[in-house]
Amino acid sequence: MDVSDHSGNAASMPETAPEAQAEMVPVEHETVDFVANVLVIALPLAAVVAAGWLAWGGSLHWQDLLVLFITYLFTGMGITVGFHRLFTHRSFETTRALRVAFAVFGSMAVEGPLIEWVSTHRKHHRYSDRTGDPHSPHAECAPGWRGALGGLAHAHVGWIFRGEDIANPRRYAKDLLADRDLRFIDRAFPLWVLAGLALPFGLGLALTGSVLGGLTGLLWGGAVRIFLLHHATFSINSLCHFFGRRSFTTGDESRNLAWLAPITFGEAWHNNHHAFPTSARHGLGRLQPDPGAWLIGGLERCRLAWSVVRVRPEHQRAKRIAGAA
Repeated sequence: MDVSDHSGNAASMPETAPEAQAEMVPVEHETVDFVANVLVIALPLAAVVAAGWLAWGGSLHWQDLLVLFITYLFTGMGITVGFHRLFTHRSFETTRALRVAFAVFGSMAVEGPLIEWVSTHRKHHRYSDRTGDPHSPHAECAPGWRGALGGLAHAHVGWIFRGEDIANPRRYAKDLLADRDLRFIDRAFPLWVLAGLALPFGLGLALTGSVLGGLTGLLWGGAVRIFLLHHATFSINSLCHFFGRRSFTTGDESRNLAWLAPITFGEAWHNNHHAFPTSARHGLGRLQPDPGAWLIGGLERCRLAWSVVRVRPEHQRAKRIAGAA
């Protein structure tokens, strides 16, 4: 499916007076939310240190790496193809079963409940690198190198401890609130977190036939995987608005960061994405690999995805910066 106006995105829906809904709503349990965020950031970091020590001692086996690869692949695609391209930007449509699967695997990534995640990201696109952007490294930062470092730290992880307010789902995610399946998956977020830990334990147990193998699978496919996927995703918010190349005019500081693209399933072609937010493909050049788009294309060929949004060459040419690759 081609669209003629790629400057818009799923957040740019018609408003009703007065300005539809409030931009922000209070966090229901602020202290619990803060403690949970601290644990989600700190515990995987501690697990990486422990895993590195065990690996140095010769306790890393191929089964652990296989569990890490499988869980990273499924939860990473859940976030990038599911939470981002399917639910946030509606870049394609798919079956009810696959919508549920993408929502569940994305929740296992432990980046927050689906509806909150989508609301935050749509708000990011509405105010990209301006006041109101939840995680810009540029908005309201001090001048000089200290301001740059502070902005990067805020965009990467600091914004998670944002305090008492979050983007209002009734303003930014009405479509998801209207979906009974997605409301249930959103409310059951703690269940999917636990399932995301049980999965690598079960895989490790099955591959090795021992409880110890299950525990090392849990370490690598649970905590280490969460750490790696978190910081790959967080780097889109921070590094991809600060470093890299710009191919298209966007009105913000979004950039393409080639080395980050493979481990983010194509999400690091971020300037391309901000130029054409609803496009199912982020890697628009021949030398811009985009595994997320490959998955969507495979589903389309199997007739499990349809209404896939693509950018026509003339629309790309209209926004391309002169001399850009």
